Amino acid sequence: MAAYYAWAQNLLPFQWAQYSFMLNALLAVFLVSPLFGILGTMVVNNKMAFFSDAIGHSALTGIAIGVLLGMRDPLAAMLAFSVLLAIGISLVKAHGKSSPDTVIGVFSSTAVALGIVILSRGGGFARYSNFLIGDLLSITVQEILMLLIVLIIVLLFWARFFNQLLLVSVNPSLAGSRGIKVLYIEIIFSVIMAIVVTISIQWVGILIINSLLILPAAAARNIAGNMRQYHVIAVLIAIISGLTGLILSYYWGTATGATIVLCASLFYVLTLWGYAKFN
Repeated sequence: MAAYYAWAQNLLPFQWAQYSFMLNALLAVFLVSPLFGILGTMVVNNKMAFFSDAIGHSALTGIAIGVLLGMRDPLAAMLAFSVLLAIGISLVKAHGKSSPDTVIGVFSSTAVALGIVILSRGGGFARYSNFLIGDLLSITVQEILMLLIVLIIVLLFWARFFNQLLLVSVNPSLAGSRGIKVLYIEIIFSVIMAIVVTISIQWVGILIINSLLILPAAAARNIAGNMRQYHVIAVLIAIISGLTGLILSYYWGTATGATIVLCASLFYVLTLWGYAKFN
């Protein structure tokens, strides 16, 4: 990292480039943004915005479980609970009689309520309010390495299973007739999304994590002509929003995650305007 700090401080003509926490956040943006851009395309395609929101809010219960187990860092408990929740929702959706949004709503509301009840005992909820907003500027070198590993795993998964994922999202019945294990693919994707969302919550915040996942893909869908363009534009919008939001939050003194989401929202408005004007 010392070489990266020296390179960035010499190359970037900005005052904020002299601070290691800003350079860490800058590197994190280049890792988190592609993750959200790529996953967001399939979330929007599969109409899973409510699902990803449920995973984000279930982090409260993961934190609560970590507190009950006496963990200093509740990330492991958050990951375990979000993965179990993702698998549970996928299985109940596949085998239950209720509609998908009803199943997700039941799991989400129960998980959020349980987390709040446990964390609010004795008035202790305020100690965990930082998870609601997130703090990208607090990211460490070890956490950046973890993000890099997750990004590599997601890229490998995308390269191996993209065609199956796309067919499952378009027509599950056709995918099943082609020998694709629909439930298996859905569970793997749900688990990967749960891991990415849960890991990112501490830097982005529970309240806006879903927005950062949905907005770049939704904006890209307004102007993309094919699937390749869809992915490329979504990743570019995510990266540009991340960089712009990070820099603006430094000068404005605002929450970084929320500022990034506002930038992504602006992209959505612009692409929506462009779509309406030229179609």
